[in-house]
Amino acid sequence: MEVRGSSAVVTGGASGLGLASVHKLRSAGASVVIVDLPSSNGEVIAKELGDDVAFVAADVRDADAVAEAFDLAESLGPVRVLVHCAGRGGALRLVDRDGNPGSLELYTEVVMINLIGSFNVLRIAAARMAKNEPVDGDRGVAILTASVAAFEGQIGQIPYASAKAGIVGMTIVAARDLASKNIRVCTIAPGTFDTPILSRLSDDVKESLARAVPHPSRLGQPEEYAKLALHIIDNSMLNGETIRLDGAIRMPPR
Repeated sequence: MEVRGSSAVVTGGASGLGLASVHKLRSAGASVVIVDLPSSNGEVIAKELGDDVAFVAADVRDADAVAEAFDLAESLGPVRVLVHCAGRGGALRLVDRDGNPGSLELYTEVVMINLIGSFNVLRIAAARMAKNEPVDGDRGVAILTASVAAFEGQIGQIPYASAKAGIVGMTIVAARDLASKNIRVCTIAPGTFDTPILSRLSDDVKESLARAVPHPSRLGQPEEYAKLALHIIDNSMLNGETIRLDGAIRMPPR
C-alpha cells in the first residue's frame, strides 16, 4: 500500500523500534504522529523532524488520549498505518526469594500495558481506517509488536511472555475480523535488539546476548524492524501473520 499523502500513528515512537519506524515512514512520504509517555523525548523529536511529525503524550491504556492522537493524525491526512511499539518489561518469579507468591500487581501492570494497550490502540486505529477509501486494495495496515518471548519466554518473563503471546494470538483473529473492511494486521516478533531497554545492561552482557544469535551474530538494529514494517505495509499478501525477526535465535530457559 502506498503511504505517501497519508498519516501514520507510531506508539512508542520516541525511541528504539518506534523511532526507527517514524523515520522510515517519513522517508516513504507519510505524516507521522508519535505517541509516547509524557516523560519521553517525543515533543523534542517531533519539533526536530518538522511539520510532518507531531507528538501526543499518551498511555496506550487511555482510550481518550489515544483517540486524541488519531484525531491529530486525521488532521494530517487519512490514517492508513499503525505501528504499535509501546510496551514494557518486568521481571517476576512465581515464588519470590522469601517464598511469597509473585506480585499480582506487577503481572497485571505488564499485561495491561502490553496486551490490553495493544487491543485498545488497535480497535481505535481500525475504526478510523475503516472510514478510508481503499488504496491498492487496503484501507489501512496495522502492525503490532510481540517478542520471541511469546514463544520461548525465559524464567522471570512470565508477565511479559504472557502478554506477548496474547498479541500473537490476537493477530490472526484481528486480520480475519477486519478483512471485510480491507484492513490488514500483522505482528513483528523481534529477538534481541539494540534498543534503550538494553542500555542499562553492561557491555559484557550485551556482547553475550549478541553471541547467542546464530546469524548474524549480533544484536538487531531498530532500522531492521522498521524495514520489515515498511515491507509489510507494501506487500498486500502479508496479513494475519506473526513474523519472527531474530537471526534464528531460540531463547534458553534463563
